[in-house]
This record gives sequence, C-alpha cells and structure tokens, in this order.
Amino acid sequence: MPHTHERASHSPRAQAAATESVGFGSLDPGVCRELSQIVYEHSGIFLGDNRQSLVFARINKRMRQLGLTDPRDYLHVIRADKSSTELGQLLDAISTNVTQFFREERHFTVLQDLMKQWVAQGRQRISIWCAASSSGEEPYTIAMVARETLPPDMPVTILASDISTRVLQAARQGIYREQDLRRVPAPYVRRYFQRGVSSRTQHLVRVKPALRDLVSYSQINLSTPPFHVPRDLDAVFCRNVMIYFTPTLRQKLARNLLSHLRRDGILFLGMAETLPAEFHPLRTREPSVYRKQ
Repeated sequence: MPHTHERASHSPRAQAAATESVGFGSLDPGVCRELSQIVYEHSGIFLGDNRQSLVFARINKRMRQLGLTDPRDYLHVIRADKSSTELGQLLDAISTNVTQFFREERHFTVLQDLMKQWVAQGRQRISIWCAASSSGEEPYTIAMVARETLPPDMPVTILASDISTRVLQAARQGIYREQDLRRVPAPYVRRYFQRGVSSRTQHLVRVKPALRDLVSYSQINLSTPPFHVPRDLDAVFCRNVMIYFTPTLRQKLARNLLSHLRRDGILFLGMAETLPAEFHPLRTREPSVYRKQ
C-alpha cells in the first residue's frame, strides 16, 4: 500500500515485498504460536496455526537486521524488550496489508452518491475516518472523490490511521510508483499527482500538496479503544481489518466505530466482511456498507 521533487527511496509495496522473502532457521510451531499470541494481545490480529509460515516469513527481514538466525532467539529479544521498540517492529511486519488506489471501487461510487446527498441536505462540512489507512492509497482515494464531488469551498476532514508507524510515514510522504496509479482515472492523475524521481527500474510520483493537506495521519491500534477520534463523523472506512479479528473482537470494534458516527453515518467494511444480522445499531445499505440507525 507512492511523489515529486522530493527524493524517495523504495515504495511501500516494494518494502512489503521485501519482508516476504523466505529466510533461514527452522520453523518451530511453539515459537510461532507464542509470537502469534503476542501479536494477538497487542493488536487483535488473530493468526492461527495455518498462518505459521506467514509469521515466519514476516519476521525474517527483522531477524537478518538483528543478526539472528533462529526464531527462538528473536522471541527472546521480544520478551526482553522493556521499551516495546522491537514489539513495534514485529507488529509493523505482521500488519503489512495489500492496498491500492480505488480498491473495491464500488465503495467509492457509493461514497460519491452519498456526498451528493449530503450536499443536497445542506451539510456544511464532511468528516471521514479511514481506520486502516496502510500506506495511504485509501485515504487519498477518498480525498480525490471528495474533491471531484463536493463544492470546492466545502471543508473536508479526512483522518487516516494505522497501527504501523512505518506505513504511516510512507503515507504522509505520498510517494508511489507510477504503476501504482493504474486504477486511477487519467484526469485524476493529472490533477492530483506530480512526477518525481525516476530510475531505470521505476518512475515515482507524489500526491500534490492540495490533496495531501486534506488527510491527517495518526497511529491507532483498533484493538485497544477508546480511540482519540472526533465524534459525529459522516463515514468510517474500516476495510479488510476485521477478517483478522475474532468474532468477539469484531463486534467490539464495530460498536466502538459506531460511537464515532453521526446518526445515519456510514460504515464501510471490506467486501469479504460482514456483521451479524442481529447487530441492531446498523442497517445494511448494500453488502459491506452499513448505515447507523
């Protein structure tokens, strides 16, 4: 889960790919279970036994940086880390998610329709929380839809959050590979991106300041409410996060997200995510899109 005139190193997607490289050492099921339990306790991300290879792959880059060859030694580092610095590195590695501009595009068509309704209803400003922003593609997509749909002088606030400090840093920069914009309409590319540093392997672009300024970023762990987020939001995007949570934690998270929505506010989940029918505070507008009653 991309800028201009400021030098960028590697794109977030390239960094994520690097963490997936297969490393060394032996896969000890007990060590992986304990690491998975630590991840669950501190992030809410549930990694069952069938995800042990993912855990092993994600920590390999960090092990190499620390000069370790055995996951047991890495577990010892985590246990002995009084400052939680290495814990943060572990959560960064595990929480890396695939993202892209205009992912699950139907949601942005719905958002555009809603924005037109909100303007017709006389709303004076729009506030949206993107609760799992990753490297910024989703909140910048929301910002583009807002700028294309709302009156140019209408105030828009977009709060974007993630548990990973690494992806938040990338999102704030707004630097992407040109190929990451393949789903962005050409007129939007011209209006909202500027070309930047190029190399033999990739061309980089950057989100223009006028769009970047619509989005503010904050580190938030969705498994540990309360959240320092404004109330009475018009919409919350929390997509492709709950699939990593247990059913109990999903309902807890949904209720906390709802507390930040205004009446008739909209909650967007991932296309593969649902809430139980008996979850009364919400009414289904269409699959994965819910309206607060």
